[in-house]
Amino acid sequence: MAEGTKLAPNEARKGAVTAISIAALAKGAAPGLYGAGDSLYLQKTAAGGASWLFRFRWHGRRCDMGLGRYDAKGKDGVTLAQARRAVDDAKASVRGGRNPIVERRAARADLAAEACSGQARGADSAITFQSVAEAYIKRHEPGWKSAKHGAQWAATLSAYAYPLIGATHPAEVTVQDVVTILNPIWTKKPETAARVRGRIEAVLDAAKVQGMRSGENAAAWKGNLALLMPKRSNVRAVEHHPALPWEQAPSFMAALAKKSGMAAQALQFAILTAARSGEVRGATWGEIDMAAKIWTIPGKRMKGGREHRVPLAAGATTILHGLRAEFADAPAGDALLFPAPRSRGALSDMALTVLLRKMEKPGTKVTWTDESGQTITAHGFRSSFRDWAAEATHHPREVIEHALAHRLRDKTEAAYARRTLLQKRAVLMADWSAFLLPDADCTVVSLPAGSA
Repeated sequence: MAEGTKLAPNEARKGAVTAISIAALAKGAAPGLYGAGDSLYLQKTAAGGASWLFRFRWHGRRCDMGLGRYDAKGKDGVTLAQARRAVDDAKASVRGGRNPIVERRAARADLAAEACSGQARGADSAITFQSVAEAYIKRHEPGWKSAKHGAQWAATLSAYAYPLIGATHPAEVTVQDVVTILNPIWTKKPETAARVRGRIEAVLDAAKVQGMRSGENAAAWKGNLALLMPKRSNVRAVEHHPALPWEQAPSFMAALAKKSGMAAQALQFAILTAARSGEVRGATWGEIDMAAKIWTIPGKRMKGGREHRVPLAAGATTILHGLRAEFADAPAGDALLFPAPRSRGALSDMALTVLLRKMEKPGTKVTWTDESGQTITAHGFRSSFRDWAAEATHHPREVIEHALAHRLRDKTEAAYARRTLLQKRAVLMADWSAFLLPDADCTVVSLPAGSA
């Protein structure tokens, strides 16, 4: 029989299509599709198998719904009578405006979830989110860059996830559980919160692959938590680094200039360039173009992962000339600008911190503090620079943000900034240098044409 051929006329449902005729087809018919009446078909495959198919139309499109493998006795498959009952149920769904394929898929998901929950309450109650997470960490540790990464995984999950869901079976971890974990740290510790969410998501994905969980991932962001929580980039909390009020910065720089040592020079350079202390401590002579007066920080050393060019105003270049005078020849490209005195390696962050803790205002025993009385930090000078530029100058916001290597949210604005703002930033940094060092020669550097 050709595809679509019926076994009998329309009275097929009245008994003409019998179990015997179906059995004969299932055993000896050629590959194809054989009508059994009322949109029910027996499908023969080239491999000799036979299965049931219900064909219907859904919003103008033909759909085929498999009803199971054919078995005359119904032990390992579906009989003719069972297939017809399944067709009746499916047709009722279609008449009711419901897609029977979608309904069946949802029902199976519910059954799977129920089975997983049963495991959690029954024989597999030893399986917990914590046990799955610990196994995940152990499996992946060999592929991580360092043992520190695995330790961070364990530490963040122990601190934030385990107290709430550590003893919970993976199948029973809900979206609300994840929201409860993340809410207290979403704005206060955004980077940590993002890592915690991603790690919970990875553990739940691993549980699903191992058959311990079904359905959507409770920690997934897109189409899930994104509908319940604000975008992290929109609510990013600025980490508080005690910052010196900008009005006091010139007095501080005068006091700092009297300090000797590599840490003092590194701190001066960091303040004059508004750079992060880590970028300064890792700076090499190969990154400095003395002729163009530009410091190019490679992306691998930038927080945002993108190369950043810093115009060097008079105060910064004076420091560099002083450092370079210590070399008989031009310093090697990989030589650090500010090496530690003993090891000749990079200065530690604590070197700058200790320096700031020991510095006192001239003629007093009082340390330099922010407005709340906390001892200032090296990173806090970036805030001092930002406040000075916004409150005491007329430099555009995008120039100031680009000088701090902050990524601009507007893509068009960011592209414009990359193309045109280096010369404008040179003027900004010259103004900053002149403010900090009022007695120095702070002539604005004219950068090469085409610089961006």
